[in-house]
Formats: sequence, C-alpha cells, structure tokens
Amino acid sequence: MKSVIVDNISKSYGKEKTPALKDVSFEVSEGELFGLIGADGAGKTSIFRILTTLLLPDNGSASVNGYNILKDYKQIRNTVGYMPGKFSLYQDLTIEENLRFFATIFNTTVEENYHLIEDIFVQIEKFKKRRAGNLSGGMKQKLALCCALIHKPAVLFLDEPTTGVDPVSRKEFWEMLKRLKEQKITIIVSTPYMDEAKLCDRIALIEAGKALSIDTPENIVNSYQDSLYAVKGNDSMYELLRNLSEHPSITSCYSFGEYAHVSFNNSDIIEEEIKRFLEGKKMKEVEVFKIPATIEDSFIKLLSKNYL
Repeated sequence: MKSVIVDNISKSYGKEKTPALKDVSFEVSEGELFGLIGADGAGKTSIFRILTTLLLPDNGSASVNGYNILKDYKQIRNTVGYMPGKFSLYQDLTIEENLRFFATIFNTTVEENYHLIEDIFVQIEKFKKRRAGNLSGGMKQKLALCCALIHKPAVLFLDEPTTGVDPVSRKEFWEMLKRLKEQKITIIVSTPYMDEAKLCDRIALIEAGKALSIDTPENIVNSYQDSLYAVKGNDSMYELLRNLSEHPSITSCYSFGEYAHVSFNNSDIIEEEIKRFLEGKKMKEVEVFKIPATIEDSFIKLLSKNYL
C-alpha cells in the first residue's frame, strides 16, 4: 500500500511566480523511511507543507493515507505528525505541559500512546518540569518528535530535524527513527546532509524544485559509472582544478575537502597516467588514488547533467 502519492506537483511564489516545485512526482510505501535530500531552497519544505495541507499546489495532485490533500484535509491533519524545521512548540510551557497539550488536542492521552515515545521520552523525562525555551537543541528535537508522535500518526513528516544539532544528537535521532519504523510508521524526512541519505530506505535527490533521481541510496551510488579519483597536489585547489580540466578524458572535477574529485570517461585510465599529466603541468607532490563514488558525487553528476 502507498502511504503517500505525489503526482506532478508544481508550486510558485510571489507576483513574479518564482518556481519552487516543478512537476515533482514520487510514491512512498507504508512503513518506509523515505528521504528528501537537497540543499536549502531546493523545495523540500514546500513539499512538506503541501502534503500536510498547509499549502495549496498550483498544479498536480497528492494523497496521504488515501486522502486527497484538497478534499480531505481534515482527515489528513488528524492522521499525520509534522515536525517543522524550526522549533515551534510553546516555549513558556514545560516539556510535560507541551506533551499533554498536544495529546489533548488530538483527543488522546500521553498514557494511551506512551509506548510510541517511551524510548525518546526517557532521555528527557528528568527535565520534564523545564520550560521548552530553556532546552538544548538536542532536547528540543526530542520533545518535538514526542509531540509529533503522541497521537499515533500513520505518516510522520520531519523537516530537516537534525539541522544545527550536534553529531551525537544526530546519531541518536536516526537510531530513534529506525525504532519507529519497526512500528510500521511511514516516515518522510528531509535533510541537507548527504551522510544521512544512506540511512533511508529510498531517497529523492531534490534541486531547484526538481526531483533529479528517486531510488535506494545504493542504486544511486551504483549508477555512477565513470572512473573516479581523489587528487591532491602542492598547488592551490584552483590551480589543481584548472590543470585537471585540461585532461582530454575528463568528465568532471570539483573540490571535495582537501582533495579534488575527478571522473574520467576512460575506464582504462590509471593513477600513474593522471600523475604524469599533472607533473607535466609543473605540479609537485601529486597524490592520486581511485575511490568509490558517494551520494555526493552522484548528486553532483546529476546536477551537471541537468543544469550545466
């Protein structure tokens, strides 16, 4: 069964009709952990707001749990959980008061659905009398997730839940999502962090309002067919990239930390050949080794194919 179906959704903003989404389509199966991966401004939040009935699309259609986003918005709001990117709980209420408030407005109780949040709540329970505005980023994140879950939603929407959170809290958060998935809750999460993409069952790579690729993280990485190398020299990154761009077999080169990632359309090319080429350009201390592609590399390749 498909929990979420998005069919050619488009959305523009302002008098100038600046496009935010361009014919986006995807489906999410029941119990799936699905990721929307892309940078700020890619269109992820617009998708979430449309699916949670907070925003109307210009074109296209979508359904959540079999309910149409236009006709059945009341049913959708009662059966989904939404955690927006910005902390939006009542900061003058305590942890306990926020949780009971959200349970009440959905005509349930904390006790009735405590099993859904127990693993999360025990981590913040000793601070339950503390006001939400005085919590750390990681604790705010856990409280927001508890409030989004307390009415036992069928689909959980998490909009960049780990942005600005420390690495330890990020790791803990994804471990929580894995446990929630075991309870058959469909989870759609957006993130700009490529390392989080591999933690999803499937992902959609989003850029400038378009879905560039929708597949499992493994299949997206495996679709990278060119030979890929990490290259470093003693010159500046600018000089390194400029020299690499002159190689006759090159398909792309870009900085990736202290190395340049370089791909070639010739699968027979070897490290020594690249090294000799750069040394012929008067570069010294050249370091070259073949590497497997990452999701970032696959994303950059898709961008170059679609926009460059």
